[in-house]
Amino acid sequence: MQPFIMTSPLRFITFSRTTWVLLLLGFSSGLPLALTSGTLQAWMTVENIDLKTIGFFSMVGQAYVFKFLWAPMMDRYSLPFTGRRRGWLAVCQLLLILLIALMGTVNPNSGLLLLAILAVAVAFCSASQDIVFDAWKTDVLSTEERGNGAALTVLGYRLAMLVSGGVALWLADRYLGWHNIYFLMAGLMLLGLIGTLLAKEPEQSVAPPLSLRHAVVDPLKDFFTRSNTWLMITLIIFYKLGDAFAGALSTSFLIRGLGFSAGDVGLVNKSLGLVATIIGALYGGALMRKWSLYRALMIFGIAQALSNLAYWVLTVIPSHLWSMGSAVFIENLCGGMGTAAAVALLMSLCNRRFSATQFALLSALSAMGRVYVGPIAGWLVESWHWSGFYAFTVIASLPGLLLLRAAKTSLLRLADTTYFAPRRHYAFAYSLTNRGFLLGALMATLGLIMMLITYLFDTAALPLTQPLIRYSLLVAALATVVGVMLDILSKEKAA
Repeated sequence: MQPFIMTSPLRFITFSRTTWVLLLLGFSSGLPLALTSGTLQAWMTVENIDLKTIGFFSMVGQAYVFKFLWAPMMDRYSLPFTGRRRGWLAVCQLLLILLIALMGTVNPNSGLLLLAILAVAVAFCSASQDIVFDAWKTDVLSTEERGNGAALTVLGYRLAMLVSGGVALWLADRYLGWHNIYFLMAGLMLLGLIGTLLAKEPEQSVAPPLSLRHAVVDPLKDFFTRSNTWLMITLIIFYKLGDAFAGALSTSFLIRGLGFSAGDVGLVNKSLGLVATIIGALYGGALMRKWSLYRALMIFGIAQALSNLAYWVLTVIPSHLWSMGSAVFIENLCGGMGTAAAVALLMSLCNRRFSATQFALLSALSAMGRVYVGPIAGWLVESWHWSGFYAFTVIASLPGLLLLRAAKTSLLRLADTTYFAPRRHYAFAYSLTNRGFLLGALMATLGLIMMLITYLFDTAALPLTQPLIRYSLLVAALATVVGVMLDILSKEKAA
């Protein structure tokens, strides 16, 4: 075991055509994100746009959460060129090149509405690109290749975020200006188009859905009638929850909690953290070539939980730049390994016939922790201070590990076969649970749409909106708990 552990992860990466495609498409996937979030916010701040409007612009990122709503169309229909997956990739990338370039022609002070429309369009096309890229990975990569595939995707994605985030801000401030930066980023999207042209269209070993109705209904029916579905859903949500809590306020913690300067935090937390995440993802992918998916998820899950203690240590020792750098490196290294395993898990749970829709749904579930823990994290810090909060992040990792242990049998089976065992017990109770979960999710989505409309048209918020969102999420959460209990009872009954 020792010689293997000491080996560089790069040894296990073969720089083949597929490797370059994964890197290029990963880069193309990560590049638009900052251009509609952090980089755009910085540009608007420099142009003295009011904070309320800047805060509203953060809503454009909801496309990444709700991308499963239009994913069925991309599973059902093929464009009349380059194949079922590559055709959609090429269209999304060409639109992104055009839209990002158009953003560079707009002045935020005089064309704010147009800029908002373009940002929403970029986020929509970027989320659509992610749908097809994730489906392509799932269709092309074998079980043994998924760990490395996830690692290479993270590498390309993180490099793109560095380019469109930190590097773009520096170039805009020192040399090019904001308009030219967006023109430059549009040009860099051509790398993704090159990746699409190099990619091989997946062999269509299974027939695609025969109609749009089948593309919507069949993926959900296929997934929600499997054995241990609810265990898998909760595992996906909770596996990186502790990691999400730890990262939610890390920048504020290092600046406000420990007193480091913004420049030092930017250098260490962003640059060193990025390098650590890439190393962790690559090393995790290398280890997964030798380990089962379950073993990798468990070991990396424990590592990323314990790594949160590095931030806790910073709260009880004197602040030094080297100690901050060490904590950031350890936390991001372990988080990168956990990310590689989590992405491999999502790929393993997808039926190749519906890979675009199912991966979009599963990735939306996995993003819930990252997207929605922020307000909770702020409240916990105010209540428990930083030391109590980071101790809690370790505890928040435990439910994911317990759920992982409960799903061990199903995960080990995934390594041997692509067949998903159907449920055999409690059919009526499961049916009610499924309906309750879908009802809660749909009603919560309706509430978010109502909230967005009232903000867009600057009208008074409807009294129904907040209760609708709150109780809809409660219904979905209760349905999930009941589903997990039914999975456990079914497992015991089958034994």
